[in-house]
Order: sequence, then structure tokens, then C-alpha cells
Amino acid sequence: MADISVRGRLALRAAAAASWASQKAGRGKGSMIGGLIALKIDPTIMTQLGRDRRTVLITGTNGKSTTTRMTTAALGSLGQVATQADGANMDAGIVAALSQHPGVRLAAIEVDELHLPHVCDALDPAAVVLLNLSRDQLDRVGEINMIERKLRAGLQRHPDAVVIANCDDVLVASIAYDHPNVVWVAAGSGWAVDATSCPRSGEPIVWEGENWRSTGADFHRPQPDWWLEGEDLCGPEGFRAPLHLALPGRANRGNAAQAVAAAVALGADATKATDATGTVREIAGRYRTVTVGEHDARLLLAKNPAGWQEALSMIEPSSAGLVIAVNGQVPDGEDLSWLWDVRFEHFEGVQVVASGERATDLAVRLTYAGVEHTLVPDPVRAIASCPAGHVEVLANYTAFRDLNRDLEARA
Repeated sequence: MADISVRGRLALRAAAAASWASQKAGRGKGSMIGGLIALKIDPTIMTQLGRDRRTVLITGTNGKSTTTRMTTAALGSLGQVATQADGANMDAGIVAALSQHPGVRLAAIEVDELHLPHVCDALDPAAVVLLNLSRDQLDRVGEINMIERKLRAGLQRHPDAVVIANCDDVLVASIAYDHPNVVWVAAGSGWAVDATSCPRSGEPIVWEGENWRSTGADFHRPQPDWWLEGEDLCGPEGFRAPLHLALPGRANRGNAAQAVAAAVALGADATKATDATGTVREIAGRYRTVTVGEHDARLLLAKNPAGWQEALSMIEPSSAGLVIAVNGQVPDGEDLSWLWDVRFEHFEGVQVVASGERATDLAVRLTYAGVEHTLVPDPVRAIASCPAGHVEVLANYTAFRDLNRDLEARA
């Protein structure tokens, strides 16, 4: 903390006091209120906390928390790593995470995509991981092409940062395409609906197998430096190693590939980094299985059409039930029109239950998708309404948060 100014030290003391008071009042860990107060007293505190650290910033529409946890694990062989414990990825959460790890020279920080440009300016990162970019909450985030242009301009101010970019995502590729220091990773893209036209020319994107190209600009899929082949992760100089993950889904394999590429860019051993990604088993309650009466419920989180599509692909078809819980609070986005972009399938032999505060909206969508279902607004009761056995629970942000809170209260 030797490089922190007098004002900065005052800000951090006030933040610590506010966090302590929040904990004593039973209002959580208090890291967010602490970060907010620190920034109010000294708006430069993030820059001060980032000095003398080698920082990796991780952003994208989906997979930020998972990839940040994997990057933290992959960097572990180089020393202790500062990171967020709770996925708070805006300014206050980032300040709180850095302030809780004084003297730690490595950091893996999750960043909301809207915040990435100014967080880059504040922290001058050694590396930036770009996962994917697709439509999210239109009432908060706005149109996706505008975000692509902002991120591209933001990275232009940091030519020395290593950019770890997903070459299978057209919008991510456009952000990183002109950067002088890019490591390309074939991390996959299960959602191409938001990139049917070229973000640079407006002309169509044409797919030819796994490759894509713009019909209106000199813009095409870059050759990957890292890629997945069968069960293995392959990389530079003939590197090849089995990638054994505890987390399900093809998207998480892509997340792990980018985490390894980021760690190697900072000097980690590729084999050790690959093995370390397999130690990540749970991220803030996601993917865990809990016992609810006669049910073993696996909890999955999804926040937007691309995330929902990926999560639906993880559903075990032999499950006794599937509870889909949807809220429409401010953190979720109050506009639920995105439900009509999700390709809900008919789950043969699985009892589907529409749940959450906006269960009726979901039920309408399921009806039009031809999915037989029941309607039980309370997610815990929805789980109980399923036949005994394994139940999959897929929820959006506040529905997931509230369900975890209710399950902890019953424990």
C-alpha cells in the first residue's frame, strides 16, 4: 500500500469501516458499499490499487465468472492471484477485490463489457480476454454493434496488452482484428444470430464450415493459436494436453482454452495451467447440486438468449423434471422479449415447470414452442412438484439469486 496517496488511504479506511458496518447489520459482506464509498472519496483509487500488478481482465456477454475463476486457477502456479470472490464486475466490485489483496502482484478481474474501456484505462492490463459478444439486456446494455465499436476503440488505447480473443465469435474478432498483440483461440460460438452481418461493412457474413468471412470487407476468421481437438487442448509449439473439466458443456471447454492462453501469455506453464482449469467445480452456486426433499436439484444460471441456448444444451434428458425460473427485475432486464429468441425444445419424458415472478410470460412462450408444462411461480415449490429424483433448475439472474437464498434459509 506504499503507493497509495493520503486521500486513497482515507478512502480505503472509510471503505473498510462501511464494509464492517454492513456485515454487522447482516446485509452481506459489504464489499460493494465499501467500493462505492472508496470511489466517492477518491475517484482515482482503482488506478492506485492497480499499480505494480500484472492484471488480466476478462469480459464478454457470457462466461465471465467461470473464465475468471479458471484464469485465477491457471495463474496460481505463478503466485497468489487477486480476484473477485462474488463476481461483482463493475467499478465498486473491482476496487473491493483489489483492496482486499494488498501486495498481490497478479490479478484476474472480471469486468462488465460496458465498463471494460475505462477499467483498461485505470488498470493498464497485461492481458484482456474477450470471450463472446451477443445481445444482452437491451434496456441496460443497448445495441450490440455499438458495444463492439466501444470495445474496439477502448483496446486501441492499449497496444501493449495481450488480447486473448475468440476467433469463432465474429464480433469479438472484429474488436481484436486490428490490435497488434493478439492470441487467437478457437473457443467456439454456439450463437451466431447477432453476427449475421459484418460489424465493419454491414454486408453478410458467410460461413464455410468452421470458417467465416465478410462479403463486404477484408475481414475473416483468423487462424487460431489455441484450439480444441477431441478431448485435448492444442496450442503453440506443438502443445497438446488432455482437458478434463469438472464443469459441463462445450462453452466451458472454450472458456478453459482462453483461460489457459491468458495464463501462458503471462508466463505460466501450459500443462500446469491446463490441469488447473479442471479444479474449478462451482462458481457462486452455479452447477452445484442441492437436496430438496426427494429431489437432487442441479442449479444452472442463464441471463440472455445465447446463455440460455447453451444452458439448455446441458439439460440431462433423463431428468425427472426441469424447472425454468424467470424474473424480470432491473438486474435481469425488465424487457423479456428475449424469451422469443430462445429455441425452447420439447423435452420428451421430462416434466417441465414454468416458475419465477414472470412465470406466466414464460408459460406463454413455452406454449407457442409446443412444450407441455405446468405453472408453479415459487421455484422451491416448483422443484417439489416434480417427480422424485434428479431435477434440472435453469434460472435467470435474480431468480437464481433468490432461489439460493431461499434454499440456504431452509438448510
